Amino acid sequence: MKGLSLSLILFLLIGTTSIKAQEIIAHRGYWKTEGSTQNSIASLKKANEINVYGSEVDIWLSSDGVPVVNHDADVTLDGKKLIVQDTPYATLRKVKLSNGEPLPTVEEYLDAFEDCKNIKLIIEFKPHRAKESEDELARKVIDMVNDRGIQDRVEYISFSINLVQQVKRLAPQAPNYYLNGDLTPQILKKMGLTGLDYSRNVIKKNPHWVSEAHDLGLKVNVWTVNSPEDIDKMIELNVDYITTDEPLLVREKLSK
Repeated sequence: MKGLSLSLILFLLIGTTSIKAQEIIAHRGYWKTEGSTQNSIASLKKANEINVYGSEVDIWLSSDGVPVVNHDADVTLDGKKLIVQDTPYATLRKVKLSNGEPLPTVEEYLDAFEDCKNIKLIIEFKPHRAKESEDELARKVIDMVNDRGIQDRVEYISFSINLVQQVKRLAPQAPNYYLNGDLTPQILKKMGLTGLDYSRNVIKKNPHWVSEAHDLGLKVNVWTVNSPEDIDKMIELNVDYITTDEPLLVREKLSK
């Protein structure tokens, strides 16, 4: 009986550890719910309400140097497409999100995040045409984070090699991930990054990268994992983080 009880205890402990090790990141916030939309302040607050690990957000620099929140390189205003990095903030401010919010600044987003105590903020720096714009964006946003004293609750990701290098220089203690999917875990380790944050298709083609990353002490995040089949596959591979538009579905599967 004692042996059986010990085996059961070990099984339960291992199972609990596995669930806790795999965390959920709400892609562009939790937006598949009433009153919310992608990259809105509402989506950030709703991600905090469902108590996932993190809420991801995409940011750009306007033509006059204001960091703003938006996923695409362009926005639509009065039926006309505008390139975010070529447009001044005063014009971008006129853009309305589908839930009625104005297009947020990073300042506003961070102000709202200060009250979101249940989650981390995963900031994606979008690649810009000019290195100088990327450098300015990284410097301004990291200064905003540091000024608020929330640096221990913020992580950074980017498709741009320059931007992950800028984060490494300006916030060396911050978790810092590369998104593009073209570098091996060994290279990322040499770069001094926290880990890889690759698409589900990249990880499906290179499942060995998960164990290789873990052997090197790196973390693995995968995006954007929405279908039940893909969620099951990433859980099976034991990735550390699952970025998803379906955070409640991922949570349900992890609980099983």
